[in-house]
Amino acid sequence: MDISTKDIPPPPAPAPPSDVERQRAARGATRPGDRIFLGLTRGSGILLLTVMAAIAVFLTYRSALVLTKNEGNFFTTFEWNTGVNPPVFGIAVLAFGTVVSALIAMVIAVPVAVGIALFITHYAPRRLSGPVAYVIDLLAAVPSIVYGLWGALVLVPHLTGLFSWLDTYFGWTGIFAWQGGAPRSMLTVGILLAIMILPIVTNVSREVFKQVPQMHEEAALALGATRWEVIRMAVLPFGRSGVISASMLGLGRALGETMAVATVLSPTFDINASLLDPGGGTFAQNIASKFGEANTTGQDALIASGLVLFVITLLVNGAARGIIARRKEYSGANG
Repeated sequence: MDISTKDIPPPPAPAPPSDVERQRAARGATRPGDRIFLGLTRGSGILLLTVMAAIAVFLTYRSALVLTKNEGNFFTTFEWNTGVNPPVFGIAVLAFGTVVSALIAMVIAVPVAVGIALFITHYAPRRLSGPVAYVIDLLAAVPSIVYGLWGALVLVPHLTGLFSWLDTYFGWTGIFAWQGGAPRSMLTVGILLAIMILPIVTNVSREVFKQVPQMHEEAALALGATRWEVIRMAVLPFGRSGVISASMLGLGRALGETMAVATVLSPTFDINASLLDPGGGTFAQNIASKFGEANTTGQDALIASGLVLFVITLLVNGAARGIIARRKEYSGANG
């Protein structure tokens, strides 16, 4: 016997929640385990904010003690002499070197990292993608001092040919002019930092690209798109916010890297127009090299430079969050 669908009664509507259920939903946690977990997560967030505030207060207090004694302009002075009375010091060279080396690292590392992530997730066969991903993960576990030793003993001697080539063909720009000598310059630091942040950006980007809905890619292929068009129209827009987040993580490490930079760079308190000439410095490298032998005034001055690095890092993270918030249509949750 045929039964028409209109003869089937509709399912009963769910009963409206009672007042007790509404109150429980308003409170959020309804069971002891939920309340404990809610308290732990809330306490963790408050603890993190407290630690951040304590760091900011400490840095600000110690910085205020020494900035009143400084005879130079803290932001524009090209000198760091805290052993005299009154002290004279400034962060112009350190700020320039930190930003320039980090930008060089980002320009080199981000495109390569995104390319590796796309290769692992969309091009390489499974037997090859697994070992490549494993090697990238191992690079993230290498200590900074090992990178520094490798950079000083292997990378620096082998950059002579590159520096000579850049000077021959692009020396007229002034940016790539080379006067000879050991290639311990900001470009060397940028290349080393690019190698160090490469696994971070690659791993995060790879995980983001893995989350692209399969239906998006299949729909693009069904419309006749090529492999590159699928990546351009479906994969990259979906993973854009994740790639930005990965880049900011890498930038944070590049800004704060210490031992590798101190091992490779020949620091001087001057700013060279050429990226190939020795000289310059970074906040982290300057703190690491001078904190042990500094007097109380010198330590406070180094802490003041650390405060600037702390603020720069917060601004970078804030800018990344702002970019991601403006591009919510490309976030994984809304893909």
